[in-house]
Amino acid sequence: QVQLVESGGGLAQAGGSLRLSCVPSGRTFESDAMGWFRQASGKEREWVAGISWRGGTTYYAPSVWGRFTISRDDAKPTVFLQMNSLKPEDTAVYFCAGGSAAEEPRSYTYWGLGTQVTVSS
Repeated sequence: QVQLVESGGGLAQAGGSLRLSCVPSGRTFESDAMGWFRQASGKEREWVAGISWRGGTTYYAPSVWGRFTISRDDAKPTVFLQMNSLKPEDTAVYFCAGGSAAEEPRSYTYWGLGTQVTVSS
């Protein structure tokens, strides 16, 4: 069973940047597609980005297109979410998940506990 641990969240100003990291414990995730989700207070969990198991294909929600970049380094192994041009509406708990790159949360088989991102205006 893979456990995921996210890090890199915190407080940023609008227009600023943060980079989130996701590291597995237990077995590695190098053969799995991976994704990032977020959940703002009082809202449903929202898919943000996905990456194929070799990293050759990436997918993004329209709300983050051109601002966020998902990547992976399977040698470490780590999955990253580089977040640029942050907006207050990006404020949420961000979750890393494995087993899929799709938008549907039920397609993922393991999750992290999340890291808080807060963007001030």
